[in-house]
Amino acid sequence: MTTDTLERPGEGRTQKPDYQIWDIDHHYYEPPEAFLRHLPKKFEHDFMYITLPNGHTKLALDGKISYMYPNPLFSVISAPGSHEEFMRHNNPDGLSLKEMAGEPMRIIPAMRNGAAHLEKMDELGIHAAMIFPTLAAVIEERVGHRPDLVGALYHSLNLWVAEEYGFGNGRQFPVGAVTLGDPDAAVAELEFLIKAGCNAVQIRPAPVPGTNGTRSPGAPEFDPFWARAAEARVLITNHAGDSGYDRFYRWWIGDKRDEFLPFERFADPTQLCLDMLGRAAADMITFMVGHGVFDRHPSLHVACVESGSSWVKPMLDRLADAYGRMPKGFRKDPVEAVRRHVTVMPFYEDSARDLVDLIGVDRVAFGSDWPHAEAIRVPLNYYNDIANLTPQEQKMVMCDNTRNLLHGHW
Repeated sequence: MTTDTLERPGEGRTQKPDYQIWDIDHHYYEPPEAFLRHLPKKFEHDFMYITLPNGHTKLALDGKISYMYPNPLFSVISAPGSHEEFMRHNNPDGLSLKEMAGEPMRIIPAMRNGAAHLEKMDELGIHAAMIFPTLAAVIEERVGHRPDLVGALYHSLNLWVAEEYGFGNGRQFPVGAVTLGDPDAAVAELEFLIKAGCNAVQIRPAPVPGTNGTRSPGAPEFDPFWARAAEARVLITNHAGDSGYDRFYRWWIGDKRDEFLPFERFADPTQLCLDMLGRAAADMITFMVGHGVFDRHPSLHVACVESGSSWVKPMLDRLADAYGRMPKGFRKDPVEAVRRHVTVMPFYEDSARDLVDLIGVDRVAFGSDWPHAEAIRVPLNYYNDIANLTPQEQKMVMCDNTRNLLHGHW
């Protein structure tokens, strides 16, 4: 295996390996038609883009305005990777995130069109990528008590993705959106996605919402869904989003607002210390392990995407502690269950070396988060962050592990 150097004007030097790069975390920015093109008419007043008196467009769900995304049309966005230096703790002058990010940009076709995105992947040196939605992160936390509405919005999105990207070209792997809120409808949506060629679905890392409250993803009512996913070798992904954990921060400061505002989390350092993304991922895996999902469905696999990896060791320590105290409460060693059934994408500011040593090199995957502001601006520069891995370990992280997941080999 060899690597040579690829230079891009104004972007420094990065490595160009002699193997394919498989990226576990790309995104598209949904236009309104992604949800509206196929949304049944009976829901037309439950999901609307509205213009406020100040001229700003906002999203209204079930009659309530959401402020999570300042511009849900995504006509203007922060440039890909514009938050990277902030995330890397390179802020000696203590600038605000907005000051460090610089000027926003107009959205480009590669951020919401399949063919244009494929061309951009070639430019970035990415052979294949798993592709997640962006705006969809708003939905389930706000209207999860209406699984019929969530299911209709996700199905509309999945139809749009099938038309605009497709699920089967072998390089772009859009992730199907599924809610477990209605277990029977979840199985039906999974069947639709399987027939469409989709091999990865997104389940929000949070308690499953429904008309009668929330429940664990390990509840028996969800076994038909997990069984079908395991049988079809469909990868389950837990991508970071609004899991509702922002309520812990608001609880501490007495804020009566009931909505996660992601860009405000960079205004108060105490909010960053709560690690709401990592905690949600850890809790989801804990309940899946503790409530026997992997025991009953040993062919199931989960990828935790864009939640970082700092949460993994504390979670494993807690599982080991619980197993030591209550060994009969688990059918198998819960730590080994995680190592067998869970893959993790570390943030670029995390130590991939530590994660490899913790869960095994075959359970660590590279993700660039392109084209989000938190993305690594030049994806292949991630080699600088994994310089302490061996060449073979680097290849597994940058290529083999995600390729295997998307081919159902785990």
